[in-house]
Amino acid sequence: MSTEHDKTLKLVTNLDRGAIEGRLGELRKAAQSSNLAELAAMFAGVEGMPRAEMEKRVRSALKWLADKPQHNNLRGELELLELNLPNLK
Repeated sequence: MSTEHDKTLKLVTNLDRGAIEGRLGELRKAAQSSNLAELAAMFAGVEGMPRAEMEKRVRSALKWLADKPQHNNLRGELELLELNLPNLK
């Protein structure tokens, strides 16, 4: 079942640190505009964060979103970013 709001994520697995941090910043803003302060707070200060801490926050956010199907778009973006975390140096 598809709606006009469904988006298809393009599978990108070659994002560098700058691109990952930029997308997390966009995700933080999207969470704030959706009144998801707890989710937005998980991505405060990710710029320059060590890989292990960023991985921890992404995984925590995915768990937080697990029972919130109305935010599948955010979860999809996080899953894409999770695939790219090994690219962090």
